[in-house]
Amino acid sequence: MRFRFIEKEKANFRICRMCKVLDVSESGYYAWVSRPASQRQRDDMVYLAHIRAEHKRNYCAYGRNRMTDELNDQGIIIGERRVGRLMRDNDSSVVRTHKFKRTTNSNHNHNIAPNLLDGDFQATGPNQKWAGDISYLWTAEGWLYLAVIIDLFSRRVTGWAVSNRLKRDLPTEALKRAIALRQPPPGVIHHSDRGSQYCSNDYRKLLKDHDFLSSMSSKGNCYDTP
Repeated sequence: MRFRFIEKEKANFRICRMCKVLDVSESGYYAWVSRPASQRQRDDMVYLAHIRAEHKRNYCAYGRNRMTDELNDQGIIIGERRVGRLMRDNDSSVVRTHKFKRTTNSNHNHNIAPNLLDGDFQATGPNQKWAGDISYLWTAEGWLYLAVIIDLFSRRVTGWAVSNRLKRDLPTEALKRAIALRQPPPGVIHHSDRGSQYCSNDYRKLLKDHDFLSSMSSKGNCYDTP
């Protein structure tokens, strides 16, 4: 632990001074630095890369419990204590807010569908225009994320899915439920924002398999949604 502290602070303090204050030898420190990383240390580096990616993708909102669940869902088997240690030691702290949570991440490299609706959210019959969206609810147990599919003719929710984490497949579950309930004909317009969940390969494949016409809102226009 003392050698690790010296390594972290060497840009701010002289190594010889820190070794003297912490009562360790300089030769011991340099031997520790040159020592090959153990398998556990190499594993920690891999886990930390995944943690940092999820930490950024979820807007710094996940603590160690949710982060552990997210990694395990991806097939990365790791315990809560190890996740907590890596987050604590590498400044991956949780940013708490009860006022606003982002559900749309438009900073991605997926293809964007054209805006077929162009602000026309009226329909003359069912199964002509569907809209998908993700919202969030604050409960006594924390944030819950809600993905819905709405038929714009009746404004009825035809599919929904809820989770305590903003999972990539959350809107996909909502769309599958809507398809199972409505059995839509080919050519239904599906409108959404440009979020990464709706632009993902899995979601676009599901739309294509059921002959939807994909439509997405204009960039940065919060009024271009039903």
